[in-house]
Amino acid sequence: MTPQSPTSKTHPGIQAQAPNSFGFEMIRYEKYNGRAKITINRPQVYNAFNFQTFKEMTRAVEDASWDDEIGVLILTGAGDKAFCTGADMKEQNEYFGQRPKDYWKWMGGFIDLHEKLRNFGKPSIARLNGIVVGGGNELNMACDLAIAADDIYIRQVGTAHGSVAAAGATQWLPLIVGDRRAREILLLCEEIPVQKALEWGLVNQVVHRAQLDSTVEAMADKLLAKLPECARYTKQQLNFWRDFSWGMTIGHARDWLSVHAGSIEAIEGSKAFVEKRKPDYAAIRRGY
Repeated sequence: MTPQSPTSKTHPGIQAQAPNSFGFEMIRYEKYNGRAKITINRPQVYNAFNFQTFKEMTRAVEDASWDDEIGVLILTGAGDKAFCTGADMKEQNEYFGQRPKDYWKWMGGFIDLHEKLRNFGKPSIARLNGIVVGGGNELNMACDLAIAADDIYIRQVGTAHGSVAAAGATQWLPLIVGDRRAREILLLCEEIPVQKALEWGLVNQVVHRAQLDSTVEAMADKLLAKLPECARYTKQQLNFWRDFSWGMTIGHARDWLSVHAGSIEAIEGSKAFVEKRKPDYAAIRRGY
């Protein structure tokens, strides 16, 4: 008997769907030539994600994982300014900033997206078309490979803006770039030029913007020319240390970040962001 005989049927609950059947509003979802492509479609806010965005992304990743004709996932952002810049601060300020119970629910949705991406069962490529900031870099690291345009930068911003990058960055940066570099990235919150990101291992390739799409497609072709079951289990084995560090910390991080969301540091960081200024670090210290 072949692995799937002509008489076998796929359960209707796990059948893949046509991308246009979902009615997504915050993302573009495409399937073509063995690829599934998810584009965060919020260029007006530098592709920051709100709650609806990552709920749609989670559903698209799930659908792509169920589609046997899909062998690779490409994740990117709309336009040429930003891949993703993390959480939508306007939404955070309006709904979650001083409501720990609701922030806990929001964080659960972000965790669900990471779980789907990491356990997708197929290779994934981050197409870094613009700046990669905060939670956007955590999405970058959740993908298996990354190809970047040569005019972008990567930056974590948590300790400068009232949060902790504990949804991937604190767990995975030490694994990817080493302990001392991870501390530099997370404690200083400085821009990492893309060539340095390449040297440090945050991305696999850096190419001129005009060659970004062709390079991503060439990488996808190479991944599709591999055996899917072997690739899936290779990815599972490679995920061991990521899964370990994530599983040991993410529940605690979810609760702490929920409580911290209404703290003086988080409020000042959000207020400063809206007012386009730096937080008053000295005043915060005096307040302690």
